[in-house]
Amino acid sequence: MPRSTRRPVHCAAVDLGATSGRVIVGTWHRATLELTEVHRFGNSFRSLGAHDYWDLPGLWHEVRTGLLAAKRRFPQLASVGVDTWGVDHVLVNAAGRLVFPTHAYRDARTQPGLQRLARDGKTTALLYAETGIPNVFYNSSLQLAETVASCPAVRDDAARCLFLPDYFNFLLSGKMENEVSIASTSQLLSVRGLRWSRPALAHFGIPARWFHRPIRADRDLGPVTGIPELRDTRAVAVPGHDTAAAFAAMPASATGDDLFISSGTWSLVGYESATPLLVPAAAAARISNERLGDGRFRPLTNVIGLWLLEQTLKDLGARPANAREWRALLGDARRLPAPARLLDVDDPAFVNPASMRAAIDAQLQSGRAERPAPPRVRRHPLGGPGRSALPTSRAAEYTRLICDSLGAGHAAAMRRFEQLSGKRFARILLVGGGAKNSLLCQATADTAGLPVHALELEGSAIGNLASQLIALGAARDLAEIRRAIAAQFPPTIYRPTPDAKIVGAALRRDPNAARASHPSRHKAAPTT
Repeated sequence: MPRSTRRPVHCAAVDLGATSGRVIVGTWHRATLELTEVHRFGNSFRSLGAHDYWDLPGLWHEVRTGLLAAKRRFPQLASVGVDTWGVDHVLVNAAGRLVFPTHAYRDARTQPGLQRLARDGKTTALLYAETGIPNVFYNSSLQLAETVASCPAVRDDAARCLFLPDYFNFLLSGKMENEVSIASTSQLLSVRGLRWSRPALAHFGIPARWFHRPIRADRDLGPVTGIPELRDTRAVAVPGHDTAAAFAAMPASATGDDLFISSGTWSLVGYESATPLLVPAAAAARISNERLGDGRFRPLTNVIGLWLLEQTLKDLGARPANAREWRALLGDARRLPAPARLLDVDDPAFVNPASMRAAIDAQLQSGRAERPAPPRVRRHPLGGPGRSALPTSRAAEYTRLICDSLGAGHAAAMRRFEQLSGKRFARILLVGGGAKNSLLCQATADTAGLPVHALELEGSAIGNLASQLIALGAARDLAEIRRAIAAQFPPTIYRPTPDAKIVGAALRRDPNAARASHPSRHKAAPTT
């Protein structure tokens, strides 16, 4: 009989992000997962000279503090797992001591190498065919190449390269392993099985001996040895990349026809697949074939996300301070007519401008879209006899334009995947901060022509906990946990409006249709 039917099982998820981290305990009992946050802390890289570095001792201090708090509150703590952001890594000697400082992925040191690759189409094509990962400035491949080139002695000093969750697993358990999902962010893992790409390692000049054969998630690494108070707790290798963990948490259909969106600063759009997406058009579209914890693939594309809205509202001095103010702003924006045209959210000018509002206005002034009007009184779009005129703000105008444009960006990514893969998606599962934005969810449903299931759950932490429960034998498999999550965390469902559904179907037949073919207004109310 499964342990989950006999007694509660307590697991600790260490979920580290580039700006914050937390330790969350999950209690699994009778197919229900209860979450308790026991520690939260800030995180940021530090600059020294011309370079940027992570404070690993500070992070370990916070992880240890959180796990001790978890143990005090849940004395029968069964296990712990760690997930982090991608690509960053640690070089250690055979004893596990650091031999090189840990750079942050935003460090500009990789730009010369990236520019050389941009001029070498043949090598770029080879690397994509080998690894399924496009050239991006933050790739571990480029970081490690710069390290070896600038400090050649590190070839002899370092015995292993551990990605950040691998390193924290080592601090906990004493075991040096490379977990597959985090390894796949490096542009060094082969798309053919669980092995490293020799051509990629050779091109970047990285010693192959630094890496061991990757392991799948759900692996019990043994007892915690790095924190004496947790000696009765097991360390588990979970999906080390936080995006892979978030995908694991989504209550996906067994038919495999769900599109996943993790909506935050960026929108990470992708799906689960047994095979990578390597056609030439996928390389041109910069599709990233990262891995899931079980070794399958997670074709993914990045679409700019709520960064666009957050920065614009900051420029306007109009960022809501609480949930009530957010609801009011989204309500004001929803009552406005849909913009005649939408923003091109792929514009690189939106990545990190000095002023997001100015970047948007510059695109609008180019004639590609209507500029939001200044504050004025606008008749309620549902108006008629007895309806009063309602004031609308510049913030509401920009919010409507941005949310509609981001929704269209999600839909464009979906159609691109359908073209490249031959798949047809039946629904969209959306998690992250965007799941709380009703305007964005409805815009995504309308432009995609598919229902959006918005899930307000702790995606990365739940995926992390799911892996631990499977490793402990407390749950049979991921499918069991996904069924439990679907029952415990029912989504808010946004269905495309009738007119929008027609437009969405037309766009799926003809993805080159103009952006101006945009639903006239969001009318549907979400259902739960």
